[in-house]
Amino acid sequence: MPSHTYDAVVVGAGPNGLAAAITLAQAGYSVLLRESKDTVGGGVRSAELTLPGFLHDICSSVFGLGRASPFFNSLPLDQYEVEWVESPAPLAHPLDDGTAVTLERDVRATGDGLGGDAAAYRRLVQPLVADWDKLLYEFVGPLRLPPHYPFAMTRFGLSALQPAAGLARLLFREERARALFVGLGAHSTMSLRRASTAAFGLMLGLVAHVVGWVILRGGAQRLADALAAHLLSLGGEIITDAPVNSLAELPPARVVLMDVTPAQLLRIAGTQLPPGYRRRLSRYRYGPGVFKIDLALDGPIPWQAPQCFRAATIHIGGTFEEIVEAEETVWRGGHPDRPFVILVQPTLFDPTRAPADKHIVWAYCHVPHGSPVDMTERIEKQIERFAPGFRDRIIARSIRAPRDMEAYNSNYIGGDINGGVQDLFQLFTRPVFRLVPYSTPVGGLYLCSSSTPPGGGVHGLCGYYAARAALRDVFKTRI
Repeated sequence: MPSHTYDAVVVGAGPNGLAAAITLAQAGYSVLLRESKDTVGGGVRSAELTLPGFLHDICSSVFGLGRASPFFNSLPLDQYEVEWVESPAPLAHPLDDGTAVTLERDVRATGDGLGGDAAAYRRLVQPLVADWDKLLYEFVGPLRLPPHYPFAMTRFGLSALQPAAGLARLLFREERARALFVGLGAHSTMSLRRASTAAFGLMLGLVAHVVGWVILRGGAQRLADALAAHLLSLGGEIITDAPVNSLAELPPARVVLMDVTPAQLLRIAGTQLPPGYRRRLSRYRYGPGVFKIDLALDGPIPWQAPQCFRAATIHIGGTFEEIVEAEETVWRGGHPDRPFVILVQPTLFDPTRAPADKHIVWAYCHVPHGSPVDMTERIEKQIERFAPGFRDRIIARSIRAPRDMEAYNSNYIGGDINGGVQDLFQLFTRPVFRLVPYSTPVGGLYLCSSSTPPGGGVHGLCGYYAARAALRDVFKTRI
């Protein structure tokens, strides 16, 4: 008689948990996926947050890494009505002079909007675009040393290891290019004066140029539903409304993969983890949180800069100095009067998400970890600054502070949507330094969340690589 009910149990049905379950099921093993909420998706869900007929993405909304993910690209997602929607320009960044700088799919076209910095931008980005396949392999491939493509990584690393603010000052002379670059770097959710934040700016820019930043027609939930449907087609099982508070609650299995961060693993596994490992997990660092608003509008945002109507994603922060100071203030525990705001306006390009002639907006700013401060007024003032009359178009709001984000998704500790700080050290040693970072000292117990390499983002690769580690170590199977 078998000593286990399933070959594998996966806890948490976010993109990484779904990816882990699919990978194991593809290898022919029996898999149970348990999810605490009533729907799958984790950070990839949609709902009518404001008014009936207005479909908002609750967490993630724009998917550059999703479209680039080698794991997602290996799946027949088109069979499940997954349709990527791309705006003409991936990004617009409005300025106080009434214009906006745009990040275009074409490197040369982007440079054309940067004035005297056009040549500098092309010199920085064009060689990296040419090395895209190699860089993608290194950054979203399995953790390994030394790099498989040392020359490509050396070229990238000379710029990427620097602070975003420092690299922008070094390479660019004018405001437009500097503001564009630090806005990209601000996705790191760290002070832009910290080493390695340039890497986030470079990678996001490269993704925009090579594959574009896309949204999902009909909402982000479509991706989660497609992954779940594919898992079921492979014979996997999914149980929702099934929170896990202890490993003892799980049915017997050869392996257990946890799509959770270190804080939850400590709570769920408890004393089954060795004391030394528990101490190391307890030192894992979480970063700033996000304060998010979702808006229903009776018309599109009335941007001053016409370029803003070409992009689904808008960076709102004004000048280079303003963005750097805003992110520094958050990193030091403060709340900037003029926060850097990341805004998505999906209904300009996907009208299925709102009633006719109506629109939705998704926007957030960074705040200190666990902050209770209401940033609604400051976010809306920033948008109004570049779109006079914007507030007159608001007909409903939904607001989520860091505590609300964590209550909705327990992986968002203190509102940290990246599963922990992604600085130079912790990005490569998350959650702790181990030869196989997905494994734990408990045989058959693995982590597969964004707290493992390659880190935050909707790409499924943390789950994919964790499942591959389990297949190799426990099932002696290689894929």
